[in-house]
Amino acid sequence: MAESKVRKSAVEPAVKAAAKPGKPESHLAMVRRARKINRVLAETYPYAHPELDFETPFELLVATVLSAQTTDLRVNQTTPALFAKYPTPEDMAMAVPEEMEEIIRPTGFFRAKTKSLIGLSVALRDRFGGEVPGRLADLVTLPGVGRKTANVVLGNAFGVPGITVDTHFGRLVRRWKWTEQEDPEKVEAEIAAIFPKSEWTMLSHRVVFHGRRVCHARRPACGACPVAPLCPSYGVGETDPEKAGKLLKYEMGGQPGQRLKPPSDYPGRPAPALGAG
Repeated sequence: MAESKVRKSAVEPAVKAAAKPGKPESHLAMVRRARKINRVLAETYPYAHPELDFETPFELLVATVLSAQTTDLRVNQTTPALFAKYPTPEDMAMAVPEEMEEIIRPTGFFRAKTKSLIGLSVALRDRFGGEVPGRLADLVTLPGVGRKTANVVLGNAFGVPGITVDTHFGRLVRRWKWTEQEDPEKVEAEIAAIFPKSEWTMLSHRVVFHGRRVCHARRPACGACPVAPLCPSYGVGETDPEKAGKLLKYEMGGQPGQRLKPPSDYPGRPAPALGAG
């Protein structure tokens, strides 16, 4: 999809949610509304993808661990040097902590992340023959790897459906009243019950894409939101279409994305390398 078309669809005037105020929504009605939102997101973001640069399951695993408490952009700007020095689990398992810390310092919490990366690399070398396992039960035994990270790796490196509950996903599904849960595992379970398993991985990408581009935490661009007619929280952000259009980020706002090497069908511009621009 061309960038101009994406931008045009993103800034069409939003309308108020169709649900009548004060009228309780049945569970069935919520499920139908949730699935409609997913269809709209699929039309809006047909190019949705994981926003971490990777070529192997190991690279995705490492990048996902690094992504905690920082942006995917900062991770993508940091991993080229990291993977050049430690291309395999065997290499990373033998890393000198202080040397790795200096490389990943831009991602924050670099000491804890170094400990996790070396620990998971040792585990991959010693328990899994240097290969990233393709089972959730195995992945969560690795240092620094929880369900969120495991589902990212399974869904995007192995094609195993999974729901990734990060801060964007949790915020949006609560705004849309799909769940009231705060605990990520409970959120995952409730959302999994709404959608077919085949949709889980792409649903995660679409929701996260929407959270980063339109439905921001502090100033959501309600007036430029393609799912506004289906959103019970419409109006918590800027409703004026022109003003809302100025809040759009990444390709929606004509700006670079987070990946230095985005997929070929990505309509925006690649992000700059560390220190560039």
